[in-house]
Amino acid sequence: MSNEPVSLGKALASFDALWSPRIVTRVNDYDVRVAKVEGEHIWHVHDDTDEFFLVLDGELHISLREPAGERTVLLPRGAVFTVPRGTEHKPYAPSGAAILMFEPTGTLSVGDRHGEVPDHVDSTTGHALDA
Repeated sequence: MSNEPVSLGKALASFDALWSPRIVTRVNDYDVRVAKVEGEHIWHVHDDTDEFFLVLDGELHISLREPAGERTVLLPRGAVFTVPRGTEHKPYAPSGAAILMFEPTGTLSVGDRHGEVPDHVDSTTGHALDA
């Protein structure tokens, strides 16, 4: 990784693929990733790690399946939210969004356990095939 500042705007402008996070830097054993998202992702779980979201632009919804039932959190631009490890969740952005995430290096965007992966997503990497 570079020891120079990273422009998140330039990083986001460098690709068009949706739901295909790009690593912009690393912090210890964590990737700092940016992604463009629109529409629905898939229900998935990260068994061994929390997942941190920061909405850079737009609005992100995250549906959660928790012991008390299902709920959805709404994240406007500038909001942060952490999905606890082991919590089944499905991010979606009806009008599109740009997000930043912190995840341990090697974490798949489709999680450890997930629903059916759409044809446009590589199930081994979790990245869009047009990336």
